[in-house]
Amino acid sequence: MTFAEGLLESHAMGMKASILSIVLVGSLTGLVAAVPKPASAVRSWQLEFQFHDPARISVTLPGDVQPTTYWYLLYTVLNNTGQEVDFLPTIDLVTDTMRVVEGGGGIHPEVYEAIKARHQRQYPFFVLPSQAYGTLRQGEDNRRTSAIAFRDFDPEASSFVAYVAGLSGEMARVANPAFDPDRAESDKNRRAFVLRKTLAVTYLLPGDPESRNLTLPIRAKREWMMR
Repeated sequence: MTFAEGLLESHAMGMKASILSIVLVGSLTGLVAAVPKPASAVRSWQLEFQFHDPARISVTLPGDVQPTTYWYLLYTVLNNTGQEVDFLPTIDLVTDTMRVVEGGGGIHPEVYEAIKARHQRQYPFFVLPSQAYGTLRQGEDNRRTSAIAFRDFDPEASSFVAYVAGLSGEMARVANPAFDPDRAESDKNRRAFVLRKTLAVTYLLPGDPESRNLTLPIRAKREWMMR
């Protein structure tokens, strides 16, 4: 296994754990009120993150006859924190129909090659996710432009939130009010949750399922939260 493959495997495991914690946190009665908000002043490292709103792309994969539709979020990340930082983002979409769509999970490399080709003129230094992740050095010369792709999701969804974690070192530990001290600690019986400062961007999807392939997402809200 190469370093990049190992990094991606570790990254994928972290995404699954993050999604599991989202489900658990969301199911706990009364926990929402206890979730802290990010500090008003930046108190840990924070990367500069610019992005395009999610877009669709249809790609005919090797061996397929019909193209498959994907969504992707194109971004550029810059480190002006004063120190080298490990850039290991987790990005997922959560629809109003309660579907969680993992970013990058099992996406064929041809999808990223198609995204790269589409934006080659505007972003000639676009790199694949495996090249974007890892130690991010400081300064303009070390900025990275890449994308995260998602499988097409529920056509019944009328909105979704894109959650981007891994842009800040700010974290908070929150006690689990449902923790049972008489049972062993596990993923289903955690003593506490570790929340990370996360960028949350809400999008609306106007129209009906039949016209969804023509719909452009409308950005409705952008905020930082602990998740």
